[in-house]
Amino acid sequence: MVSTAAVPNLAFRQLRGQRSAGEFAAAVRRAAREIGEQVACDARYIGRVESGEIRCPNYAYERVFLHMFPGATLADLGFSARESVRGRGARVVSEPRPAPVAGPVLPHRDTEPDPEPEPEPDDITVPAPVPLTEESDVLRRVFMMSGTATVAAASLGLGEAPASAARVSLPAQRRVGEAEVSAVEKAVRQIRLLDDRHGADGLYRRAAQPLRAAYELLDAGTTARRATSDRLHAGAGELAISVGWLAHDSGRFDDARSHYAEALATARLAGDAGLEAHAFCNTSFLARDAGRPREAVRAAEAGQRAARGLGSPRLLALLALREAGGRAGLGDRTGCDRAIGRARAAFERGPAAGDPEWMSFFREAELELLEAQCWSALGDWSRAARHGRRAVVLQDAHFTRNLALYRAQLMGDLARAGRTDEAAATGHQVLDLLTRVRSSRIRGMLAGAARVLESRAGAGPVATFLTRHEDSATTPSSPSGAPSSPSGV
Repeated sequence: MVSTAAVPNLAFRQLRGQRSAGEFAAAVRRAAREIGEQVACDARYIGRVESGEIRCPNYAYERVFLHMFPGATLADLGFSARESVRGRGARVVSEPRPAPVAGPVLPHRDTEPDPEPEPEPDDITVPAPVPLTEESDVLRRVFMMSGTATVAAASLGLGEAPASAARVSLPAQRRVGEAEVSAVEKAVRQIRLLDDRHGADGLYRRAAQPLRAAYELLDAGTTARRATSDRLHAGAGELAISVGWLAHDSGRFDDARSHYAEALATARLAGDAGLEAHAFCNTSFLARDAGRPREAVRAAEAGQRAARGLGSPRLLALLALREAGGRAGLGDRTGCDRAIGRARAAFERGPAAGDPEWMSFFREAELELLEAQCWSALGDWSRAARHGRRAVVLQDAHFTRNLALYRAQLMGDLARAGRTDEAAATGHQVLDLLTRVRSSRIRGMLAGAARVLESRAGAGPVATFLTRHEDSATTPSSPSGAPSSPSGV
């Protein structure tokens, strides 16, 4: 493999001029608000760009930078082409990353990760029951992004050793450092990237190995600094939530519940309010999907209590929407409406420095989708469809899985509202996207909507869709526990 050191971005540094990194970060945030983007830029992020650690910004930052400097290209701003950072052509092992300008990069804060190399779809489209000890190219790349991560890769059992040696027993007093912690944090980001692009079904079992390794580090490792220990606890907890989400989205509800509980226990042990709020948020979501609306409300309320001191109105907005979903499941229209009102009021306060990294998906499109799901659960199909249409229009095209999810939700609401032709057309769009996304949850939603349309089948668009849906050779059976209709979503 080729070894490359970070190259300082002198062009970007020149654009900052006499302004401090903090002042320039404030200008970036102002520019983002001008175009309706959500970034939580700070001096640390600017330092990472200027040091060359971030070779290419993510899509949100790209739009903001190009707005700030009209007529410029990413190359003019000193960045590498995206195709050189993503995909198979980006498989390089770099030298140890330079230290960030203002201390270590902490998870759940306002730093923005640079684009991780994105595996091709064929890297993950293996059948779900993959042996846990199978050496996976996808997960090997998760832990082999930097030279310092090589040690972490070995300790995490994902190096170049044979698959039979994948599980490594760590020394009782192994010292855990930057390499191991960074590998765990990078695994979290990579799993989220893969899920955004391809859905959970092909990922869940593969993701169990890094999770097991992360908790081995927690159990057996010692750290030189409290900051490193805090990052390791936070990274392991976030990894548990990410793996729990993969289980959740692929219909393995009992597994998901266990992973979320593990993350919550880690948060409590570490005194990490951000991780605790995240664990309660996902627990509420799972309880709603599993038909336990009272638990969904209680978990959402507990998450709001944990999040109050974190300085993130958007996190409070998401937790209020989780509460609204639970109240909708209870048939509490008034309580649901009030929770939605609180969510919208908090959301309108805008992004903040305290917004956790994992919430990058929570934009206006997601807010509209979650409100649509509330009205759908309450049986107000027309109102649900109105919000569903807004969600589809607003959704970022880069989140492939959500493009399918939003349309599947909209299709079900349209079918129940009697808009059958529009529902059938939307169903075709979902089927098109499911050639790239594997999610039992989305397929369950689509199947439920199709059953609604069956009672109204005849000549025309509905019959055409039903025939295509039935003949779809790529539709697998949902695993036990997968939701079979939109009412559980």
